[in-house]
Amino acid sequence: MEIQWRKSSKSADADGNNCLEIAEYGGEILMRESDNPDVVIRTTRAKLRAFLGGAKGGEFDDLA
Repeated sequence: MEIQWRKSSKSADADGNNCLEIAEYGGEILMRESDNPDVVIRTTRAKLRAFLGGAKGGEFDDLA
C-alpha cells in the first residue's frame, strides 16, 4: 500500500515545497518535510494529539 501524504492548505510556499507533510501508515503517524522527504519521523496518535494540544495552547509560540 502506498503512503498517502497530506499537506496543510496553509503551506507557505505556493509550490507546496516548504511544508510539513503527514500520513497514517501501519498504525503509525508519519511526518516529513516536503523539501527533505527521505527523513521520516514516526509517532503515535496519542503523542501527536499531545503535541497538537500544546501547540494550540501556545506552548511553542516562542519558536515561531
